[in-house]
Amino acid sequence: MRFATACGWADRLRLDLVLNDFVACAIPTREITVLSDGTPWRPLIEVRDMARAIEWALVRDPAEAGRYAAVNVGADRWNYQVRELAEAASAAVPGTRVSINAAAPPDQRSYRVDFSLFEQIAPRHTPQVDLEQAIEGLKRGRLRMGFHDAGFRNSQFMRLKVLETHMADGRLGEDLRWAAVSR
Repeated sequence: MRFATACGWADRLRLDLVLNDFVACAIPTREITVLSDGTPWRPLIEVRDMARAIEWALVRDPAEAGRYAAVNVGADRWNYQVRELAEAASAAVPGTRVSINAAAPPDQRSYRVDFSLFEQIAPRHTPQVDLEQAIEGLKRGRLRMGFHDAGFRNSQFMRLKVLETHMADGRLGEDLRWAAVSR
């Protein structure tokens, strides 16, 4: 399974994912800064829909697409341009301003994904959560935990920061393999 970019509320929240980042910015600062010109495409999938797809993979009938199937997991309607995501997050947090860097060089990480095979072979497991529901879940979860940290990009909610901490503490090697623990 090749998942679209994850988004949505989870107990092990990651804020280094585009939609999660935008909602995280909006809550404490009422400002979302898009570093690109906003035109790059990003396919997204909400975490509950990821779980639904994993369930499908575990119980699916191999006759559906063969014993081994490589499939993009998501939905065509979840291909968004970055500026659309910023505007949707802004609309969910009243008073939030979006600034877009119109002078940014083209972002080479722009991609739209075709999810038609997944929609064909797993119609009962395709994404059900929409963008507004994903944003509302992020907003409610963040407010429930009392999150108002404008400096969250240096927190344990950023995967890179967690990896750096593990490396500094000797638990993770430079090759990103867990270090042997001496007893």
